[in-house]
Amino acid sequence: MRPGVNLAAAALVGAAVLAGCADVPPSGAPTPGKSGASTGKPGDSKPNPSTPATPGPSSTTPSSTIPSPTTPSSTIPSPTTPSSTIPAPTIPAPTTPGPTAPATGLPAAAPVTRSFPSRLPNGKPPLFVVVSFDGAGDLALWARWRAVAKQVNARMTFFLSGPYLYPENHRTDYKPPFHKPGASEIGWGDTANVLARTTVLREAIAEGQEIGTHANGHFCGATGIGKWTTAQWTAELSAFDRMVRTGPTLAAGRTVAPPFDPSTVKGMRTPCLEGNRAAYRLAMAKRGMLYDASAPGYIAWPKKVNGLWNFPLESVTLAGTGKKTLTMDYNLWYAQTKARKAPLAQAPALRAQVLATYRAALAKSRASGNPPLFLGNHFNRWNNSVYSDALTDFVKQTCTQPDVRCVSNMELASWLAKNGVPTGQNRPS
Repeated sequence: MRPGVNLAAAALVGAAVLAGCADVPPSGAPTPGKSGASTGKPGDSKPNPSTPATPGPSSTTPSSTIPSPTTPSSTIPSPTTPSSTIPAPTIPAPTTPGPTAPATGLPAAAPVTRSFPSRLPNGKPPLFVVVSFDGAGDLALWARWRAVAKQVNARMTFFLSGPYLYPENHRTDYKPPFHKPGASEIGWGDTANVLARTTVLREAIAEGQEIGTHANGHFCGATGIGKWTTAQWTAELSAFDRMVRTGPTLAAGRTVAPPFDPSTVKGMRTPCLEGNRAAYRLAMAKRGMLYDASAPGYIAWPKKVNGLWNFPLESVTLAGTGKKTLTMDYNLWYAQTKARKAPLAQAPALRAQVLATYRAALAKSRASGNPPLFLGNHFNRWNNSVYSDALTDFVKQTCTQPDVRCVSNMELASWLAKNGVPTGQNRPS
């Protein structure tokens, strides 16, 4: 299929389906509200994820800034007055071993401790399978996916939402554009969960897993991130940094080391895959970030766009149908049942259909010169755990195949930086 045709199909999928895509609270239940996840009904006013949205108001709009814990949380900056910037408290380095950021002694968020050949014995590049998750809050699912990764020597990417490390009683420190202070579509943390996640994140990094950012409040639709400017995205990413650095200490009421150095985060997936791509990618590039995992695309070797690697969720055909969807659990759910929970008796057939879809996508990659396969999930148990279970089966069956390497986004970016994009094998499928 011609690239333009395939991208058009992906764009249609994005417009029709991603409008309902949303993070979930750590309990795993869909969040009602603007995201539409509880009903499965996509919104009708959300920007096309494949097309940059119209920039919003100027940077005089209040930005998402988290003040120091000593700053009164009720202080709201004037629209024409920049928010004050106060350094985070001094926090000692953690004791967990692992890759560290030289300037801070904290673990680096995107460790790359493995290397891969430029070519396999068959002359092809490795077939990279990249599994990633949005939100990364549910502790039971952290345990599940870390165990799966260990079983098959996989590395994965976990796009963390900032509020999962920040206590609710300090939520008004966060001042997102176009929303009240403390607004969040995914809730906030409490002391026990913030501290438990801090430990889990540090342990996962020590195992070689990557932490990216999924931003903070998860605002989608007409009043969401689609209107944000580069300045507002810069403030949002700074707010994420502050949540990581100060959240554990605020939750505990005592000094607690952050789980990682947020300045070492190298990639982002935007909420609902929305946002003005040029605007937020400029903010990312200025921070030294390397890739964006938000845009719909197709199975082909990645390219750099706006100075960043574009690692897309890919257009695929739902097995046994002619429906185009993306390699994201919510999209598959919508393609199967319009994001409505099916009877438990249907779960085995639905799971088998998702697994067959993944297998077909892998076969297409092999037939196209081994471009990477990007698979996205949320920390969820949607539709009787159909999507988590299908992905688990696929990872266990696939990651040990001789030509496959199951890697994090940053491991792939590192391989591309070293070896370049393979030429003559960039046919989309």
